Amino acid sequence: MTTPNSIITPQTPKTGHAVTTTANTTYTDAPTNTQLLIGAADASRVTRISAMPRATATATMLQLYLSKDAGTTKRLINSKLMQAHTVQATTAIPVTDFGYSDLNPLLLEAGDSLYVAQAVTLADGVCWDAEWAAY
Repeated sequence: MTTPNSIITPQTPKTGHAVTTTANTTYTDAPTNTQLLIGAADASRVTRISAMPRATATATMLQLYLSKDAGTTKRLINSKLMQAHTVQATTAIPVTDFGYSDLNPLLLEAGDSLYVAQAVTLADGVCWDAEWAAY
């Protein structure tokens, strides 16, 4: 039962990081080569998910999966295209942002987890970052 005119705000800021290297080309509920980004023990409000390559990369699809059963079943919930980029000492590495923010959060129930993957192998890997707050 809810209490009218009562708001509960997130209490604990959190960050998460992961690295993926090997391609996942299985978009079913049992994808391969995924990495845990957020293990949400409490209900959470995700405000940022982003990724960037650690080396020169071809364009690749980045994937975000939601699991409600500790990783047994992972449902594809979002994807973004990471553009091809040549990493050089004189250029910035572009960041691929999934678009979550304070105005457009991704809400997770208690026990939900987020996993990440990439569609093209990159030996040096793709670095993933997440910001969220637990209720």
